[in-house]
Amino acid sequence: MQFRLDSSSPVPLYAQLERTIRAAIASGQLREGDRLPTVRQLAVDLRINANTVARVYAELERAGVLATQRGIGTFVREAAAIAKPARERERTLRTLADRILADASAVGISPAEVIRHLQERSRETR
Repeated sequence: MQFRLDSSSPVPLYAQLERTIRAAIASGQLREGDRLPTVRQLAVDLRINANTVARVYAELERAGVLATQRGIGTFVREAAAIAKPARERERTLRTLADRILADASAVGISPAEVIRHLQERSRETR
């Protein structure tokens, strides 16, 4: 799995990395049990500070998306472990939608364009 970040984007690098990892899991590019690169290796590959990668991994571990086993590595958690109650899923979805709309608006993309693109991407990943 090759992660890519855009240093010219107004979105902070840690947020880009978190979204990239979540998107890779959602699209099936990363599957449960897959091992992620070490913090140090990913930082070198992306040419970013290791603390940024560590922060993202820790955040995703707190969210139940990743699991770290000391001395072994960081892995994508089982799908059942990622599932959340409906109320929490709704809150998470609302936050994601707000972020997407704000980011899109910042670069001149309308909500209608975002919706159309999400529908197209959804069809592509099925």
